[in-house]
Amino acid sequence: MVTTWLSREFGVEIPVLGAPMGGRAGGALAGAVSAAGGLGLLGAARYNTPEWIEAEAEVARSIGGKFGVGLMTWSLPENELMLDAAIAVEPTMITLSFGDPAAYVGRIHDAGIPVVSQINTLEDLRIVEAAGVDAVIAQGGEAGGHTGRIGTLPLLQEILEATSLPVLAAGGIGTGRGLAAVLAAGGEGVMIGTALLASPETVGPDYARDRVVEAGSADTIYTSVFDRARSQPWPQRWGGRAVANEFTAAWHGVDADEETLAQAYDPSDPHSGVVYAGEAVGLVHGTHPAGDVVRRIGADAERLLSRFA
Repeated sequence: MVTTWLSREFGVEIPVLGAPMGGRAGGALAGAVSAAGGLGLLGAARYNTPEWIEAEAEVARSIGGKFGVGLMTWSLPENELMLDAAIAVEPTMITLSFGDPAAYVGRIHDAGIPVVSQINTLEDLRIVEAAGVDAVIAQGGEAGGHTGRIGTLPLLQEILEATSLPVLAAGGIGTGRGLAAVLAAGGEGVMIGTALLASPETVGPDYARDRVVEAGSADTIYTSVFDRARSQPWPQRWGGRAVANEFTAAWHGVDADEETLAQAYDPSDPHSGVVYAGEAVGLVHGTHPAGDVVRRIGADAERLLSRFA
């Protein structure tokens, strides 16, 4: 595989990060990605606990040896114990995304842990550069879950032109072709999430895997309706990309209060419950183990890039 900053800095064979997907990426998934030669991240969402981080980190380490932890920066002021727990488990990397990480980077660096931030705009880049992060991930609007509105390819080009920091890409990348494209453009690797959503190592309802396999690339919607139904106070600038379903058909774009949405929402119902997924969902055709997905992406990218050797 092509050697990049990500490979050299973290000792990974395949320059792929497993996205820290809240409610999906626990220790089993993160460990499987790392065992396959990438680096898997735990998705430490706002509703998780320090105890969850400690337990899932142990699982990830036992499977893959190394792992990272992904945190939502905007939610840390209400519970900095999540950051303390992330540092305490001694991960290979911590990602601080969706907000200004300046208040936390120094503490993480003092523990000897690199910090990476997902960004969605050039303005985000300037904020995280000033905070002292080690690298950035240009996350395009094709990504699943919470993301921005600029497409991955325009954003990646803009960020590569604007910074000397190592740059990775996320959003719409689900095969070796996507990884090869990012590396050819000058990126140092990719973060994948949707490509792993049907893997048996994910946590969450079983119907989520089925919905991902069944969905096509045109079957997602960018919406805040699930956050409002579940009382998740995400900042307004970040909507979430999910597989469209009966709940979004009934309530997306409708002027309804959170109480009404909460009463209508049923997370156990496959036609109502949220399945965050990106536009790469059309590239997911079966419930393949996460390690197989990562190795196939790496092998296919290497084959494609070898044409230019």
